[in-house]
Amino acid sequence: MENISAVVRHLRKELERAKTEIERYSAALAALGSSKLGGQRRTLSAAARRKISLAQKARWAKQNHQAAARPKRPVSAAARKKMAAAQRARWAKVKGSKKAA
Repeated sequence: MENISAVVRHLRKELERAKTEIERYSAALAALGSSKLGGQRRTLSAAARRKISLAQKARWAKQNHQAAARPKRPVSAAARKKMAAAQRARWAKVKGSKKAA
């Protein structure tokens, strides 16, 4: 029975120590102040993400002594159709030569 009471005393002492440590952490957080967002994240627009991405790529290129990557140009729907038709023709040619062989 004496062993059990010693263990209980030890556990209570550890509990008090843990409580004081939690209070210290809470005081430190209060001193630093809480974030203004309250745990919520803001969403960026696609344009803002692209701008950040290009800036980061330029920084990496500068660090690695390379030319910065230029942004991709948009392709019109008509040009996309032409490219798709050309690709289908190339695949048809490859598949046709495999069947003949």
